[in-house]
Amino acid sequence: MTTTARGTLTIPEAQPGIPPTSHTDLEDAVQAVKAGAKRWVDTDVRARIELLDQALRDTAAVAERWVQTACEFKRIPYESPLAGEEWLGGPVLSLRTLRLLRESLRDIEQIGRPQYPGPVTVRPDGQVAVGVFPTSTLERALYAGFTGEIWMQPDVTERGLHDTMALSYRGATSDPKVALVLGAGNVTAIPATDTLSKLFEEDEAVVLKMNPVNEAIGPVLEDAFRVFVDHGVLRIVYGGAAEGAYLTDHVDVDSVHITGSDKTHDAIVFGPGEDGARRKAQGEPRLNKPITSELGNVTPVIVVPGPWSAADLEFQAENLATMLAQNGGFNCIAARVIVTHAAWAKRRDLLHAVRAVLQRVPQRYPYYPGAVDRFRAFIDEHPEAERFGVEGDDAVPFTLIPGLDRSNADDIAFTTEAFCGVFGEVPLDAPRSIPDYLDQAVEFANDRLWGTLSASIIVHPRSLKDPAVAAAVDRAIANLRYGSVVVNHWSALAYGAISTSWGAYPGHELTDIQSGRGTVHNTYLFDRPQKSVVRGPFRVAPRPAWFVTNRVADQLGRRAADFEADPSPAKLPGMVVTALRG
Repeated sequence: MTTTARGTLTIPEAQPGIPPTSHTDLEDAVQAVKAGAKRWVDTDVRARIELLDQALRDTAAVAERWVQTACEFKRIPYESPLAGEEWLGGPVLSLRTLRLLRESLRDIEQIGRPQYPGPVTVRPDGQVAVGVFPTSTLERALYAGFTGEIWMQPDVTERGLHDTMALSYRGATSDPKVALVLGAGNVTAIPATDTLSKLFEEDEAVVLKMNPVNEAIGPVLEDAFRVFVDHGVLRIVYGGAAEGAYLTDHVDVDSVHITGSDKTHDAIVFGPGEDGARRKAQGEPRLNKPITSELGNVTPVIVVPGPWSAADLEFQAENLATMLAQNGGFNCIAARVIVTHAAWAKRRDLLHAVRAVLQRVPQRYPYYPGAVDRFRAFIDEHPEAERFGVEGDDAVPFTLIPGLDRSNADDIAFTTEAFCGVFGEVPLDAPRSIPDYLDQAVEFANDRLWGTLSASIIVHPRSLKDPAVAAAVDRAIANLRYGSVVVNHWSALAYGAISTSWGAYPGHELTDIQSGRGTVHNTYLFDRPQKSVVRGPFRVAPRPAWFVTNRVADQLGRRAADFEADPSPAKLPGMVVTALRG
């Protein structure tokens, strides 16, 4: 479910295609992983590297089957460019996670800690920022102009930075622990990368329960991660809420990781119904286990006024449309509210260009349960919404709601994650200056929009030549209370970099969980990240592989998987030649 300040929009449980794992078999899985957890904490770095080596080979071997399976349940033609989404959001991210973890463990074996690419900078307020992307010379060529940092929590000093890395690899043996990972149902890499984060970052063996929406990926993962299953540190099980409840309450499950909604989180932590609501109000959780979570967001995209050309408008319209339409809008970081300056001369031109892109983007099958009802809830409140495509009992058109009123604190577009192909635009009046507009936009995003997972800022390079604007953008990045801030691109880039940390802005209480607690990815194994900051060029040529308008995204995805499995300079020319056709 998706919880709002106004009520609740439900995400119904999908009907399983794979029979739920019986309680007897769930018990067997927990006990097997409990036995494996002792083996896991005793598994040395060299042996873990060998496990990762094998998992890389096995994941590469099932990559095509992985994508075919995802395309089938999402009803994407396998030979179409849209299949590129499933390459990038499945095997590519999983292979990248395996590879970067292996590189970090090789560093630990040699010098005792991961070697991040740097640099390390100390911001004027003393906050430490560490460069973590690109991770190599090859990646600097492949991702020219993009950089990624992890900003540490304020109590981390430059001198003490290394003391916050790879804590479970510092010589002290951890207590054996079993983690339950409740897998996401939308992006197929999420169950895989969450599992790897638990294993290698938190040193816990894993029972992974697949979500019924994408349970078909489970058998593929069992083959990709067979080496971890055989080592006794992973079991994959199936089922819905009943099986999840059995596992979360199990005495031998030590921690829980949830990717889903805040409503699911609250039902697990406090219990369902009126009794659960009472417990939450009184701050009395029924489940007293460590719980980490990633629970979605009403994602803002702050557009900074500037001297945009027609080509700039076209590129950024494709950029914004991608932020909504990728994966049919079923992303926890899909753009939900575009923030603009009301007086900007190019505002209407930008919205017109976004409309033009949405008109030509293929409509998607709404594979995620409840999408039509959630779409209609938004349309009921905003009948003026502009729809691009067919609507019906089994169809959700991409939808833009322009001109939202910032003063309406209860607007569904501000309080509710649509989790379908709907986003809005809110113009802000800021007559004094662009810096004043940016300050207002940050305040609006922080205080009005639900969630703290990720945000984007789009700013023209010529605008940054004004020192006051450049300072205001830097201040906005620092002041946005989001776990990731991405400049000029979709905030999914902070998710996809993998070497960056991914999770909500830290500090949420269980009774107001917002976008969750804890981080995943973070392959340099930092213990105290505050946020990740990714910067990219205002325009990129050729067209990025993740754009929904890319004509060869499927071919680029296949090449990206091959590269992540075994990076080589020899693979770059083929990737470039393919990209030029996009």
